[in-house]
Formats: sequence, structure tokens, C-alpha cells
Amino acid sequence: MADTTVSNGFLVRTRGLLRRALQDVVNVASRDRSTPLRPDLPDDDLKILQERIDASLSGRGGEASARGNAAQLGRYYLDLNDDGRLRFFQLLATEYGVEQEGLNRAMDNVRAAENNPADYARAVDRLRECLRSPRTKLFRNFNSLSHGVKFLVDMRADLRGLLRGNPELRPVDSELRSLLSGWFDAGFLELRHVTWAAPADLLEKLIAYEAVHEIQSWTDLKNRLESDRRCYAFFHPNMPDEPLIFVEVALVDGLADNVQTLLDESAPTGDPEDANTAIFYSISNAQRGLSGVSFGDFLIKQVVDDLSHELPNLKTFATLSPIPGFRAWLDSRLDAGAELLNQDQETQLAGLAGDTGGAPSLQALLDRPHWYQDEAIVTVLQPILLHLVAGYLLYQRRESAGTALDSVAHFHLSNGAQVERVNWLADLSDRGLQQSAGMMVNYLYALNQISDNHEAYVTGSEIPASSAVKNLL
Repeated sequence: MADTTVSNGFLVRTRGLLRRALQDVVNVASRDRSTPLRPDLPDDDLKILQERIDASLSGRGGEASARGNAAQLGRYYLDLNDDGRLRFFQLLATEYGVEQEGLNRAMDNVRAAENNPADYARAVDRLRECLRSPRTKLFRNFNSLSHGVKFLVDMRADLRGLLRGNPELRPVDSELRSLLSGWFDAGFLELRHVTWAAPADLLEKLIAYEAVHEIQSWTDLKNRLESDRRCYAFFHPNMPDEPLIFVEVALVDGLADNVQTLLDESAPTGDPEDANTAIFYSISNAQRGLSGVSFGDFLIKQVVDDLSHELPNLKTFATLSPIPGFRAWLDSRLDAGAELLNQDQETQLAGLAGDTGGAPSLQALLDRPHWYQDEAIVTVLQPILLHLVAGYLLYQRRESAGTALDSVAHFHLSNGAQVERVNWLADLSDRGLQQSAGMMVNYLYALNQISDNHEAYVTGSEIPASSAVKNLL
């Protein structure tokens, strides 16, 4: 497990910093000493909140007043509990959306002015203005505050957690995502090489945000930042101390095929000048509130460019990636009665029955603790699972979009990689066994094939793969 004490501690401190920063703006902008709202936002407090929103949107009192109102709203929000936040977002959804009557009039005016260029241009401008909801204006008010962008990112993270049970909030999420997408355009981002000498609070955030292979300790983190390792992160000017996304890279000889070996703290530190391969073994989105805001592809391209200049001896750029959707897909297909095994494979499984009698199912074998330590089980399962995972990666697609069913596969394939090699028992962590029966995959970024691979994938013609992977089928 990762150090949850570190994770929870810095997250609480981050929220406290936001609260203090917003209170400073309130103190400067006004003499407001409003009574705090109750965390669950009952009706009478909801009315007070709505009055504050209306005051913030009115524009009365000038810029200082607007900043003070926005900051006070932020303070109110940070003090709410889960029930209060739900009521806040429901208020935004029902009372501060696009005004339908005005929008209809604006569309009528556009149609009526089609034959008059000047009137048409004015009507289109008016239509564009009508499409901006009051809540979007409210969100923009936070952008001018110190830490206001971070506040909105965290607010959207809260909102994302409420969407599944409250679909009426989706328009609010869509508008907030659209704003953040513009503010977090890749052209505004700064790539940094993060080392062990980085500030302690940034290192804490790496531990907390690592989403692929949990960082077990400070020693583990230090090992990932050694001279034969690299960690790169994107930062935004308005969030200079918060990584948005980061990638961890190992500089090695040849394709890595086991993540526990790659992260072994007792292994000697290699000389990066001797390495011929850069292995991207973890890419973590650090801000849940930026879900749907894509900049991971820019990160990989910039890191490849940076490493190519720093270490010209590097000839191969590849990943050692999880296959997070494989086991869930396999279980769903078997539960649905799909015949995934041929008669010979069924016979081999039956041979593992032992003294208890009855042929064990594929699922039952994978659910056995430490099944991978039983040579007889491994001998039967290895060819079966390698065949199934190759088919999953190369042929299973989302019906709606035609993209790879596996989310990690889609990310790398859309960036121009190819499926290079499937690695047996490459991740024996609990997560690795649960997600993909311990298998991992190398995605290869062949620099002279990236454009062709990308084109082949996005047009739906094929999922690029090596002959070794195709032979597993």
C-alpha cells in the first residue's frame, strides 16, 4: 500500500491553503464578516448562498467587490460537506443555466438576418453571448483569484464524484470542463524534470498521485528518481506547485518485461550513458478535476524529445504498461457463456481437477491465491491467457467509438505506438493479478512509424502490432 498518511495529510493541507487564500481576498476586498453556512446547506442557508451568487453575477461594486464575492463563495463551498456540495451543484444546474427564452429569440434573430451581413454578424454575436450561462460567468470570476484555478479544478473533482447518481449535473460538468480545457491548453504548460532535490511537498504529491504502481515508501520514491531514472511532469503557471500529469521512465538495456524487477530497490543503479532503451512504466493524471482534458500525448512527445537530446544513445522508446481491463472483460465474457477455449484447452483444464474432482473453471483458477506459483497451473494457463490477451488487445473495441476497449491501449495507440510484446507474469502485485492475471504489455514508439501507426489506428483500419503478438493468435 502507498503511504496513505502522507496522501491524506497533504490533501487536507491543500484544502486549508485554498481556504486561507480565499479568506485573504475577502478581507482585502470588503469588510464582510458573514456568518458561516452550515455544512449540509439547509434551505435557509441555500437562500443566502443564492443571494451571494446573484450579487457576484450582478457586477455591482466594481472589480474589488466581484473578487470579494467570488472569494466568499469559495469559502462557503470549501466548508460544505457532501450533502451541501450536492445542493450547491443542483442550484447551479437548475437556476444558472442557459436562459432558454432568450436563446430562442437569439436564434430567431440569426435566421431573420441571413440576408443582411451586418445584422447577421450582430445576431451571431448575441447568440454566442446567450450560449454563455450565468454559471459559466461565475466560474470565470474565480479565475482571477489567487489559487482560483486550483479551486475550480478541485471543485470539478468533487462534481465528477456526484455525476453517476445525479445526471442532471452533467451540463454543469460539461461547461466547467470546457473552460478548463481552454485554460490548460498544452501551449501554456511547462515540462519539468523532477528530481530527489525537489521540494518535499512536491515529492509528497508524487506519492499521493501515483496511479499505476503505488509508491511504497520514501526509499521507493528515491529509487524512482535515481540517475538511471527520470520523472517528468507538466505544470501550469497558475498552479506552479501542482503537477498535472507525470511520467516515470527507466533507462535500461532492452525492453523491460517485469515491473517488480524494474522497481527493485536493491538493484544497482545503472549508468544512463549505457542505456539504449527508455521505458515509460507509469503515467499518472494528478488532477481528477482535469478528467477529459487531454495533454498526456504532448507529455510523451516532449519527454521523448528531451531524452533524445540528453542521451543520444537511446534508440528505443517503449512502455511497460498494465492491461487494466483484461480480467473484467474475460470474466464478463465467461459469465455470459462465451466459448473462449477450444476442446484441447478444456481438456487441459480438466486435468487440473486433482483429488476434488470436477474441472476447475478458468476464473476459479485465477482466483486461487498464489496460483502463479503452481507449475502445473502455469503450464496450462500461460498459452491460454497469452492467446486471450492478444485477442483482447488487437480485436476488442468499444462499439460506440471503434477504439480499443482497454483504456491504456487506446491512449498509447492513439499516440502512434504499436503493441510490441505481451509479458507473462510481469506484475505480481495484487492489482496486477486482479486486473490482468499478472500480464503486462510493451507498447513501442518507433519514431519513424508513429504517424503511420496513428493513422492506421484512428481510421479504424487496424491496431498496429508486432508479428510476435500476432503469432499469439
